Amino acid sequence: MNKWVETIDKTTQDFQESFGELTSEQLNWKPNSETWSIAQNIDHLTVINKTYFPVINSIRKGTYKTPILAKLGFLVSFFERTVLKAVQPDRKKKMKTFPVWEPAKSEIPTGVLNRFKEHQSELKAMIENSKDLVEKGTIISSPANKNIVYSLGAAFEIIVTHEQRHYEQAKEVLEIMKNKAKSK
Repeated sequence: MNKWVETIDKTTQDFQESFGELTSEQLNWKPNSETWSIAQNIDHLTVINKTYFPVINSIRKGTYKTPILAKLGFLVSFFERTVLKAVQPDRKKKMKTFPVWEPAKSEIPTGVLNRFKEHQSELKAMIENSKDLVEKGTIISSPANKNIVYSLGAAFEIIVTHEQRHYEQAKEVLEIMKNKAKSK
């Protein structure tokens, strides 16, 4: 638990330090139509992470239906490894996100970093309050695809690793923007 919370704090700080001084125009700048802006990367993280909140809430209420695939331990392990590998920060392999997790297509409103920081606090609280569920080995399905199953602990590992991936992606956009500004 502590490792995930510490990683969230570090990632939040990294985003703030790297992008906190940028204008709304700079945060929304894109090098091309295929690349997400810094703001879209941040928005995407908030969008994707929030889809886990209803899952946790329904588990707490006793209304969550554990997928049948969750009974297949080898499948759970396979998805944990596969998804975690896919969200690594090194970004060796490009991925397309599920439509439900796409960031806003238009300009992201001012204050995206503040909203992200607030969201990160909520995310930390959710993780801290889920210790018992993690210890029980609770299995969930991905909020984007009910056929992808993994443990709640793996979900938290995926979330924090995925945030680092998008931090690296946003830094690349910043570097391109700086290089374009220098060449003018």
